[in-house]
Amino acid sequence: MEENKSQDNTDFMMERIKQRPLNRKKLIRRTLVTAAMAVIFGMVACFTFLLLEPVISNRLYPEEEPQTVVFVEETEENEILPEDMIADDSQMQPEPTEPPTLEDEQIAQVISEMELDLDLGVEDYLSLVNSVEEIAKEARKSIVSVVGVTSDIGWLDNEYESEGAVSGAVVADNGKELLILANISSIKGADSLKVAFADGEEYQAALKKKDNNTGLGIIAIPKATIQKTTLEMAKGIPLGASGANLVGNPIIAMGRPVGTEGSLCFGSITSEGNAIRLPDSGYKYMTTDIYGSNNASGVLINLKGQIIGIIDMSYNSADIRNLVSAVGINELRKVVEKLSNDSSIAYFGVYGVDVTEKANQELGVPFGAYITEIDMDSPAMNAGIQSGDVIIRIRENEINNYQDLVNALLSEEPERELPIELMRQGPDGYTEMKVDVTLGIK
Repeated sequence: MEENKSQDNTDFMMERIKQRPLNRKKLIRRTLVTAAMAVIFGMVACFTFLLLEPVISNRLYPEEEPQTVVFVEETEENEILPEDMIADDSQMQPEPTEPPTLEDEQIAQVISEMELDLDLGVEDYLSLVNSVEEIAKEARKSIVSVVGVTSDIGWLDNEYESEGAVSGAVVADNGKELLILANISSIKGADSLKVAFADGEEYQAALKKKDNNTGLGIIAIPKATIQKTTLEMAKGIPLGASGANLVGNPIIAMGRPVGTEGSLCFGSITSEGNAIRLPDSGYKYMTTDIYGSNNASGVLINLKGQIIGIIDMSYNSADIRNLVSAVGINELRKVVEKLSNDSSIAYFGVYGVDVTEKANQELGVPFGAYITEIDMDSPAMNAGIQSGDVIIRIRENEINNYQDLVNALLSEEPERELPIELMRQGPDGYTEMKVDVTLGIK
């Protein structure tokens, strides 16, 4: 009996526990759910990081804001200020009652003593040339080549790149970027830009702002990408003055005056004050005696090493098409300043002239900006402004001539509503009117 019980216990102890059968479908389902949850968690984490990273980075490492660029207006040396025309008592000399009389021998002696030796030798000439070359050598450090790269597909479906280039000049450093001024009309459709400096270094660049009216653009290169040696070499060239009384003054054409990069020419200004027909502007261009290329680009430099003009051959008449010409910097200064500060130029769409004293007295035309023509579908036309209107006030600014209107428009921003007061001629003379204009971008 006991043996049987012992045997039964032994048999119980030797029984095997059968494993639960593996459910493969359920295992695969759980694995897929776990993987999907991991992917979703990763995407949420990545999205959260992308949203918060700029905020956290800006708080920990605040990005330096670019400094405002200001180009101080240059006063011409030959310009006489009103206060210079008033002499004080110490400068007043009593006029002699009778002019002194000199004998012929005395006159001859005075002339002999005052006679100057005007014979200049080769060394004197070389000294003058070397002095001008030093000015050009210093300015050349800041003259660059702006290359526009365009990708295209040929007839055989092969992709290729084409390049166009213009010359520009470093004009400012806003603390964050190096700013380059150039006429980019011939490369404005480029896919990318690169800038070559005088030391042979090339850097990727981007168009910061452009003005379709003049074709000028400001190209920016982040200073963090530029080598220290290049930054130390390429300083901003100061802007000079292109006002009156410059005819006959010596100048240096730099960049591509003869169509090849790095070319340099010496010459003089032959004319100035020639008006350029563009809307909302009073730009003037100057001509030189330098024979150049139809595709010339670059800048004109005076003997102070200042930019006085941006080379632009598109305004030349047929008989002087190869003489290097440039748009004067005086009228461009405000435009360059706005582009450098990433501001757009507002578009109004009018052409005008000053009202002369004769027109005011004989015809009764009020002083102001006389509108001669209006662009089709421009903000001015949409506001109802007509040819023959005389604009006398913009906001609280009184408009006495066309240049006042140009200056007032340069202080405005696109998409802003502008209150304008004007005089319009009717059967009973001129009547004052008020219109509101929403400025655009050309």
